[in-house]
Amino acid sequence: MQKKGTFAFIQCKRTPIIASMQAPQAKKIAKELTIHGDTRIDPYFWLNQREDQAVLDYLNEENAYCKEILQPTEQLQSDLYDEMVGRIKKDDESVPYKKNGYWYYTRFIEAGEYPIHCRKKGGNTFEDAGEEEILLDVNALAKGFTYYAIGGLSISPNNQYLAYGEDTVSRRIYTLKIKDLHTGELLDLAISGTTGGATWAADNQTLFYTEKEEETLRSAKIWMMDIFTKAKELRYHETDDTFNCGVYKSKSKKWIIITTGASITSEFWYVNAETPHAPFTVFQERIRGLEYGITHFQNQWYVLTNWDAQNFRLMETSEDQTAREHWTEVIPHREDTLLEGVELFKKFMVVEERTQGQNFIRIIHQQTQEEHYMAFDSATYDCWTSVNPEFDTSLLRFGYTSMTTPTSVYDYNMHTREKKLLKQQTIVGGYDENKYGSQRMWATARDGARVPMSVVYKKSEEGAAPQDAPLVLYAYGSYGHSLDPYFSAIRLSLLDRGFVYVIAHIRGGEDLGRDWYDQGKLLHKKNTFHDFIDCGEYLVEAGLTSPKKLYAMGGSAGGLLMGAVINMRPDLWHGVIAAVPFVDVVTTMLDETIPLTTGEYDEWGNPNDETYYHYIKSYSPYDNVEAKAYPHLLVTTGLHDSQVQYWEPAKWVAKLRELKTDDTILIMDCNMEAGHGGASGRFEALKETAKEYAFLLMLEGRLENGIIYSHP
Repeated sequence: MQKKGTFAFIQCKRTPIIASMQAPQAKKIAKELTIHGDTRIDPYFWLNQREDQAVLDYLNEENAYCKEILQPTEQLQSDLYDEMVGRIKKDDESVPYKKNGYWYYTRFIEAGEYPIHCRKKGGNTFEDAGEEEILLDVNALAKGFTYYAIGGLSISPNNQYLAYGEDTVSRRIYTLKIKDLHTGELLDLAISGTTGGATWAADNQTLFYTEKEEETLRSAKIWMMDIFTKAKELRYHETDDTFNCGVYKSKSKKWIIITTGASITSEFWYVNAETPHAPFTVFQERIRGLEYGITHFQNQWYVLTNWDAQNFRLMETSEDQTAREHWTEVIPHREDTLLEGVELFKKFMVVEERTQGQNFIRIIHQQTQEEHYMAFDSATYDCWTSVNPEFDTSLLRFGYTSMTTPTSVYDYNMHTREKKLLKQQTIVGGYDENKYGSQRMWATARDGARVPMSVVYKKSEEGAAPQDAPLVLYAYGSYGHSLDPYFSAIRLSLLDRGFVYVIAHIRGGEDLGRDWYDQGKLLHKKNTFHDFIDCGEYLVEAGLTSPKKLYAMGGSAGGLLMGAVINMRPDLWHGVIAAVPFVDVVTTMLDETIPLTTGEYDEWGNPNDETYYHYIKSYSPYDNVEAKAYPHLLVTTGLHDSQVQYWEPAKWVAKLRELKTDDTILIMDCNMEAGHGGASGRFEALKETAKEYAFLLMLEGRLENGIIYSHP
């Protein structure tokens, strides 16, 4: 028997799990779905009735079966959870930043699941500031709720009022509340159905906020309310159901800005924060395919846009001439570099760029035009500009991490080029970065594209990467979301047990520029799935792993990826974890009442168009389940998920169980009290991760503290 706290890295004899209960079998009620002369028969369509007791009973049966199958791992789950929680500094505190005369920060207490939002007044440094003032103790607010989340804290210009959103269901629908920070009392005001954020006008009593449509949850209306009289006025209504809108204040504090757009089209409106009742002015009218973002400084607007620039370029224009014909170029377009963001200061312009899958921070002196790139040691890392609310400073607050370096916060002197480490994530119990290795690998996809991968592992005694190891391949691959290499203390529980962890930067993200995204969407979506499969094959051919030890993981749109690749290449993966997976693509994209559908036609295509219908149907995981062998599969979902409705994974699991020809594990874990993001507390959420990791270790048949975890 192993001593407590040590791990055995041996392969155990794989014996079948003897379950005392049968796997749930969902009843079948044929539903004909016909469009474009094509009829699909959906026997599990009935599962979309959230309030139907038969649906709830079925979900509970799935949960009971999942618990039964994972019962042998319960001690392992507990051990993993204790490990993960044990690495967290329980009484942690964020790096404070100064805004409008106050230092703002967040701290945790030892046993607290939720943050405490605080501030201190005055002082040139945080140490010189006044007494702590607690803005919100989320631990106290969350009492009595199984789920609780705060959204969008916003302080009035006179520092007296705090607006924040509250979600107690996990549908991402927030009730807006206002707290008087002088008295500590809430105003008699609760605005339901919002996105959670709010923006103050300069008068400290006029508040702008965004309202969601009740059924589709689309962000559609911008309201203006007087917090004292409760008089409100509709200031903007987005009637195009493919667009979503929001509202914010410019960093210069001069403008209230309404942003509205679809995935490839933008439009902005603005009004002076001193005159919030005045009419809004359109910045540049929407043009299909024109994307732009705006930043204000002194009497100029800076515009980041894809106008004649696939990878974006930076333009500028005066306050009173904002239409596109008045824009002049500041930073030109480059074929090999994606321009991702701009942060303006009095003397400096900070540009975030991405070249060959790696992001960079570029510093430009506004007067001299002298420029330089910040230097980092790692070959693969992630860096980003952090909270920088002030203009008149030479210090840039930025963040940094790599696959082996804990998340760090720095101040960078843009004059002297000196970095000052303010905080690095604390790993309780110690962490030796030298024991772990990371590298960038490139797989060649079937069409010749080179796909980057970020790899991390615990080094062997000789300091090399492991060979023929259990390996988790993770990816997302949609919406132009770049999945940068990052450190995870939680991930150490796999690395320390001999796993290799790989992030595949597949098409559909923007990792290699905007063309990388365009090649993985609409009628090119299958590139996303092919890239992932080709990365898996490359890792096997390179000797890092084998199909008996290769695991795939992805969530949401990454869950669609999981569904597609197990249909296309079920033999390549030993096990798969699909978290809140978007798997019933055709049916969902034909239902305009479901949240997000109409706003995502630019991502997936509109299946009301016959061309897109047949293409989407050709890869939609639910529509392509067949009678064949599938890998072991753990599927997670949440009853209140507003992004991917619970019935998609529920239907998918039911169909897989009906048709698959093997005896591999197929289980679904439905959180009956949460939504897309799972549990809300910082510790509670780790129970879900511990369950996923235990599933992987069970499939590996590991001996853990003398207990054998085996599978069919």
